[in-house]
Amino acid sequence: MKVLFVCLGNICRSPSAEGVFREISDVETDSAGTAGWHVGKPPYGPMLEAASRRGYEFSDLRARQFTERDFNDFDLIIGMDASNIENIEALRPDGNETPVHLFTDYGATDMTEVPDPYYTRDFDGALDLIERCAEGLKTTIR
Repeated sequence: MKVLFVCLGNICRSPSAEGVFREISDVETDSAGTAGWHVGKPPYGPMLEAASRRGYEFSDLRARQFTERDFNDFDLIIGMDASNIENIEALRPDGNETPVHLFTDYGATDMTEVPDPYYTRDFDGALDLIERCAEGLKTTIR
């Protein structure tokens, strides 16, 4: 099983989801952004600091942009919000059936998205939700 986590810039939410999920599961993971602004850059410093306080280390990750090829390379694609899902689906090749879901679908929460801490500045709140969703996803794909 190969899971791809996708957000807007691939510097906060999706690398955090990848970092948390690779810590709790043996599933192959990656992350990407629907925009290319940060390609090649490490995760956002304040996000890394918040994650580090919880014991997560993913400073090795580098941002990349989501591509059409990802539909063939992954078994499951997880978006952080509805806009991400819309942008992902816009690149879906004809006939491809790779499942695409919101991360919050796995979190037993009434939230419909993982708020972007780059804008909200709530890095710990985003990590709380990411951890909950990651545990739910782990249970689902066992």
